[in-house]
Amino acid sequence: MMRLPRFRYLAPRTLRDAAVFLAESPGQAMLLAGGTDLLPNMKRRQQTPRTVIGLRNVAELRASRSENGGLVLGAALTLTQCVRDPRVKALYPGLWQAAAQVATPHLRNMGTLGGNLCLDTRCNYYDQSEEWRSAIDYCMKKDGAICWVATSSPKCLAVSSTDTAPALMALGASVRLVSESGERTVRVADLYASDGIHYLTRKREEILADVFLPAASGWRSTYWKLRRRGSFDFPVLSVAAAARFSGSNVEEARIVLGSVASRPLEAPKAAAALAGKKLDDDAIAEAADVASELAKPMDNTDFLLGWRKKMARELVVYALRELRGDDVRELRVKIARQSLAEVG
Repeated sequence: MMRLPRFRYLAPRTLRDAAVFLAESPGQAMLLAGGTDLLPNMKRRQQTPRTVIGLRNVAELRASRSENGGLVLGAALTLTQCVRDPRVKALYPGLWQAAAQVATPHLRNMGTLGGNLCLDTRCNYYDQSEEWRSAIDYCMKKDGAICWVATSSPKCLAVSSTDTAPALMALGASVRLVSESGERTVRVADLYASDGIHYLTRKREEILADVFLPAASGWRSTYWKLRRRGSFDFPVLSVAAAARFSGSNVEEARIVLGSVASRPLEAPKAAAALAGKKLDDDAIAEAADVASELAKPMDNTDFLLGWRKKMARELVVYALRELRGDDVRELRVKIARQSLAEVG
């Protein structure tokens, strides 16, 4: 049995108190919302904070509201609450699909939107027990000096496996980060860095407080996820896409690839190739070819990396076909291994 290490637990009731507690222990405290990522990591001694700051009693982190034609979602809203919000499903289906495909119903009941955005990067050499990792002399991400995925790599190549981040990036969302000294707003696209260890640009003393989704007028969005099991697996590849239409023509588009690098990857050239065009088969094929060039998966997660790269193009095609209005329900069951019809 893997047990948690000893730690001090603090339970603030306001966001300000949480920020003060976090500032008091820079580099030694971590935030706990649902705990579905942090607690297993602590049991494996991947993360060993001396202080854990629980956010369950901070009511303002669980609020949601309409604002400036868009929607603000508190970071401590559970993924289930996001899935059951009719505004999310109707206006931001890409986010709804992403949240609905995270893990299992039990974990979605606990896991939070902010927690999924801040999800630790994953790797076959890192996500193991303490004994297993010590047997290979650890890895660069924790206690070692070598990235076992690519031993000559100067940085960690652990993979970003968040489902909601690619969807929110495609939707043009931003987050509010709060600290004792103030707050700032950054695009979700700017929240991530291409480094398996330092994968967030959020400072240690900052709390991700809420997510702002801009007005969805004219936009359609979707999210596709590749995994071995449709019941609960992390993505080994994902594609989020959103497009704003004028009639049958695309005015603006965004395409984001997930789980092929240490951060979600925007594909601006592929999106730009769609501007002013109808989403016919030729336009979709061109955009998919360009977007898939970004996919350079490493051999540190499930499935053969060559097949995952090939599937990047296919998932972009499926996503754009869905934005076009094609009936892709059978295809989604075949590829994503989940119909989404039963999720709610």
